[in-house]
Amino acid sequence: MKLKASPVKELAAQHQIEVFQPETLKDVDVQSHIADVNADVMIVAAYGLIIPTNVLEMPRFGCYNIHASLLPRWRGAAPIHRAIEAGDSHTGVTIMQMDVGLDTGDMLLQQALPIEADDNTASLHDKVAELGAGLIVGALELATQGRLQVTPQPAVGVTYAHKIEKHEAAIDWSLDAGTICRRVRAFNPFPGASTVLTGETIKVWRAEPGPSCSGEPGGRVLAVETSGIAVATGEGIVLLQELQRPGGKRLAVADFLRGFELQPGMQLGLPVGLTP
Repeated sequence: MKLKASPVKELAAQHQIEVFQPETLKDVDVQSHIADVNADVMIVAAYGLIIPTNVLEMPRFGCYNIHASLLPRWRGAAPIHRAIEAGDSHTGVTIMQMDVGLDTGDMLLQQALPIEADDNTASLHDKVAELGAGLIVGALELATQGRLQVTPQPAVGVTYAHKIEKHEAAIDWSLDAGTICRRVRAFNPFPGASTVLTGETIKVWRAEPGPSCSGEPGGRVLAVETSGIAVATGEGIVLLQELQRPGGKRLAVADFLRGFELQPGMQLGLPVGLTP
């Protein structure tokens, strides 16, 4: 919980490069400082605030954004999370010329990346970050040579990756097993999928679909094994494999069961005192 400089700032400090960290780009003095730099291009990555139009227009070549999706799919705040949640087989990076819209600018470069079956948002973020770093360097090299091609985004295939809200973390056991497992992966590391068991909120960090369900109600614990806890869903079975109690550590299911008595027939996701 201590304030720490980012790796970018640390590297800049090592090379005596100025780091300017304004809280807003709407301030007149801040805009004046940016204009004085007289930059050829501004690179934008994971910046969560609106950039004023006059700031977008300050660099000679405008602003290039590193966006973590294959635009126009998953415009918006959470493209990595939503791609996993939706079950997409691929994502990627788009280098985009920024305009006043929400990720609506022309595409400059784009490269796809497969989403593996065990990818979560943390692992996919790192892959996308590495891809994006290489792609933006390539875009700048092409720009210096005057060979950067501008392609308007297609009008079809537009989807929006809305911001992840904490309330989405609660597992809805009436959903099918595949959807639940994708959400577990999509919400790892934030906000972390969770369920209620005997009055405790348990985080679920890893789970996979199991065999077809036996007709038990969603959330019913069917079997407790060191290889996985089988839970009924609206369609199919989920095998819970990594869990965390409040204030505890993430534990593989075998370690979790050593400190938590869990029996078949228990119900996940119900408030204390209620039974199905």
